[in-house]
Amino acid sequence: MAKHTLWDNRTAFILAAIGSAIGLGNIWRFPYIAYEFGGGAFLIPYLVALITAGIPLLILEFSLGHKMRSSAPGAFYKARRNTEWLGWFALLVGFGIVTYYAVVMGWAGRYLISSFTLEWGKTPPEVSEFFYVKVLGLQDSSGNIAGPFQINRIMWPVVGVLAAAWVWVIASIWKGAKTVSKVVWVTVILPWVILLVFLVRGLTLPGSEIGLRYFLTPNLEALKDPAVWHAAYSQVFFSLTVGFGVMIAYASFLPRKTDIINNAIIIGLADAGTAFAGGIVVFSTLGYYAQTTGQEISQVVSSGPGLAFVTYPMIINKLPLPWLFGILFFVMLLTLAVDSAFSLVEAGAAGLLDRFNFKRWKTLIGLAVVAFVIGILYVTNAGILWLDVVDYFMNNFGLFVVALLECVVIGWMWRAHHLRRHSNIRSEVKVGLWWEGMIQWIIPAVTIFILIFTVVERVKGPYGGDYIAEFLGGWLIIGLFAEISVLISRLKWRKKIIGILVPPALIGAFYGLRFVWMQSNAAEYLYPFFQTKLFILIWWIGVVAVIEAAVFLTKMTLKRKIVVGLIPPLILAGVYAISWAWQAGYPQIVILIVSCLVLYGGIVFFLLRSAAHQRKLKRGEIRPLPDEGEDEE
Repeated sequence: MAKHTLWDNRTAFILAAIGSAIGLGNIWRFPYIAYEFGGGAFLIPYLVALITAGIPLLILEFSLGHKMRSSAPGAFYKARRNTEWLGWFALLVGFGIVTYYAVVMGWAGRYLISSFTLEWGKTPPEVSEFFYVKVLGLQDSSGNIAGPFQINRIMWPVVGVLAAAWVWVIASIWKGAKTVSKVVWVTVILPWVILLVFLVRGLTLPGSEIGLRYFLTPNLEALKDPAVWHAAYSQVFFSLTVGFGVMIAYASFLPRKTDIINNAIIIGLADAGTAFAGGIVVFSTLGYYAQTTGQEISQVVSSGPGLAFVTYPMIINKLPLPWLFGILFFVMLLTLAVDSAFSLVEAGAAGLLDRFNFKRWKTLIGLAVVAFVIGILYVTNAGILWLDVVDYFMNNFGLFVVALLECVVIGWMWRAHHLRRHSNIRSEVKVGLWWEGMIQWIIPAVTIFILIFTVVERVKGPYGGDYIAEFLGGWLIIGLFAEISVLISRLKWRKKIIGILVPPALIGAFYGLRFVWMQSNAAEYLYPFFQTKLFILIWWIGVVAVIEAAVFLTKMTLKRKIVVGLIPPLILAGVYAISWAWQAGYPQIVILIVSCLVLYGGIVFFLLRSAAHQRKLKRGEIRPLPDEGEDEE
């Protein structure tokens, strides 16, 4: 295992963790999501998500990294050897994000250069054209929008800034925690100072009260919408950088005697406080812009990137000394983004150094070159379309799967009380059994609900409207990340093969559900062959075959393999029988099949459990309790 440098002091660690947590999500994503869901309606779910999931997960990751003294893969390996792959999956999801996060830094750098001359123009059409035509290249001069596969040019000015951004990122972590300890004094404190300047200026603008009223007035009816809660938990997970392995790696650089729980609370609240301040800044200026243009505030912003790169430049144009406020704004975006970017790279580098003992400088340069090459896709004229798809899947599937499995591994397989005891001994603030309840029950329940909600949405239609682009930029990348994670872990080859079969089975099951939905609900056949009943049946048989292969590779006895192997085809046959009976107008048969499955399936299940219990008694694995009568004698 590579020897890591430690933080210079506790303040440096807190600043670095805050810098990782505070990023574009606080200034761009949080205000836009709040804007999209009616302002105040989003704040209540956000605070609930912070308390019930964000801070408990921060405590978990800090405690795990500090106790195991290792990056995410090593930490999970020490907790349960078969779960090392989860750490690698978390790092790969973070790496997938940083490949396009650096591109957003490239956009901000391009705008910083343009701020000196206000190159983006003065009128709304000119500002919009500058972003979508000159920076992104998404539209041509005639206003035609490129599709995801209509890639015909690279935006070279952004490529140059992207290269400079990667040099900055790698230089910031060149010597690990030692370098970061010094960098964060500038990259964390400077954006706070600039944010304070914008806060004061925003509150003094005419019409700011319109925006603040929209931001702070809660719409209690909106709380009934599951999408609001989905967005709140997504924002908390994304903003706090939990589920990427970053906080585990950062905590492993702490000295033995250090406060853990208090650090987690400080960092969680600092992140939320910065997001709230960013919301005040954005909404006060949106109120000013709405008043000066005569628009309704609910009609000012059209998209997330448009908030930072279209709406805000238009607002800056109306301020005194617009070039100065333009420079300050985009310097703030860059310094906020670089902390999050280098934290994701440092987490990945720490994992590779621990596992393979590479040279640090070779690891950093290698990661930067690979990420830069991948980032070229995002600086083409169709780049933002691919960025949007990848971002959606990394956050809505990659991040939530890591958070769910993290809680399962620590809360159920290894038991959370080990970490609670470790952190309580070292911390001024103690956590009780409520924290274990959050890890074991609340967070898994929320993440499962959100994952089901998201899967149902995607079954009904592809994200972004293109089936092939969704597969290539979404499901394929998630599946490859899972496969790579299993391959580079220290699992035995039998378990690796089983692990490799799991992603195709899950993705195959998803597409099976989508084909069924398309066949039943599509107004017209988009892909006629995929919507035929024969193809769907063959597809599901293929999914069952993959599951059967995984079952027969396990170390279960042959008898148990046969019993378990019968379950998937029986479920498939039952589902098809129920579907046929329902469509044929025989609800009695549906009730008969469901009743038989529940009653007789339950009998078989508990008979098998009873037989397994008797075998354990005979082998002496379970000690029988004495009868009450024997105690009395």
